[in-house]
Amino acid sequence: MEGGSSASLQLQQLPLATAAVSVQPHTDSFSYKENLIGALLAIFGHLVSSIALNLQKYSHIRLAGSKDPRAYFRTKTWWSGLLLLVLGELGVFSSYAFAPLSLIVPLSAVSVVASAIIGIIFIKEKWKPKEFLRRYVLSFVGCGLAVVGTYLLVTFGPNSHEKMTAENITRHLVSWPFLLYVLVEIIVFCLLLYFYKERNANYIVIILLLVALLGSMTVVTVKAVAGMVLVSIQGTLQLDSPIFYIMLVCMIATAIYQAGFLAQASQLYDSAQISSIGYILSTTAAISAGATFYLDFMGEDVLHICMFALGCLTAFLGVFLITRNRKKPVPFEPYISMDAMPGMQNMHDKGIAVQPDLKASFSYGALENNDSMPEIYTPATLPIVQEQHGPKGVSAPPYRVLEHSKKE
Repeated sequence: MEGGSSASLQLQQLPLATAAVSVQPHTDSFSYKENLIGALLAIFGHLVSSIALNLQKYSHIRLAGSKDPRAYFRTKTWWSGLLLLVLGELGVFSSYAFAPLSLIVPLSAVSVVASAIIGIIFIKEKWKPKEFLRRYVLSFVGCGLAVVGTYLLVTFGPNSHEKMTAENITRHLVSWPFLLYVLVEIIVFCLLLYFYKERNANYIVIILLLVALLGSMTVVTVKAVAGMVLVSIQGTLQLDSPIFYIMLVCMIATAIYQAGFLAQASQLYDSAQISSIGYILSTTAAISAGATFYLDFMGEDVLHICMFALGCLTAFLGVFLITRNRKKPVPFEPYISMDAMPGMQNMHDKGIAVQPDLKASFSYGALENNDSMPEIYTPATLPIVQEQHGPKGVSAPPYRVLEHSKKE
């Protein structure tokens, strides 16, 4: 009797267990949809932001090359770029409310890829097909690697989701892993700031590490603010909690200081180096902060974590190759370049000799005193006459210029 009752009890519990197991795939499917929505919003935002920045740059270049006396903020092109920039940033901000932090941050490689493609499309130089491929082969390879890395990131990204309520954020904020992470970050930040300010260590790695450490706190607070806004829109008000305004103030403050260090780095180093190194350091720091604060990789298997890391490394390599192919700025040269003179390029194309081509000639108009050159190009010297004293002690001029005839 007891065996029959236990068997019937197990049969009654079997549908419940089956139902509990069947709920898990639905949850995974729903969370994957949230990941896809967040990834698409981030890709859209970075793409639109890249178009907006290039549109504003085009507005500045067009005004500089014309006689238009208007300021840049009085042109429709610049305002169109500004509106697109705001739209792109709103898209990136909204993406943090749906997908995990560690998935959204690496997708900023899309902006680098978009800028490279826009630069290739609107390039002004005319290249032959072979020269064009050889000149931009690194950009093509880098774009391909960045696209593959983005696909791996979206496919194998972390799948952890929780409502960004004030209670959950406060619980994450006082957890011992995050407190330990913040302590280590503060110590490293103070050491880097000491070497940068007191020791004048203006290395690009030090400056961009400062930016990355600040940026990791920025993205943590951005996700908290965006998540609480989304939960409030869904019906549960979170904007009246003090933790919301604490996160909002931290987000604004870290973003301002981060922009200040970026401005200092742009004055010392090339933008291509800042883009590649800054992307690698900022992404690594942000993923570490997301894994510590929001526990993004909690419960993920080793295969997904390894594939996600492979996607990050692939995107890093793609961004490095894209930025490495950018033209370096030409330093100021205190002489007139023949190519910069109007009409000189056409004269060279027609085969007209304009100036003797001298290997040691450093500036325009200088001639090299070479023994192999004809005597006619040898610089004339002024003969020195010894000082002669007259009988009355009147000194003659120390130098006397002799006139040369055409025969001499």
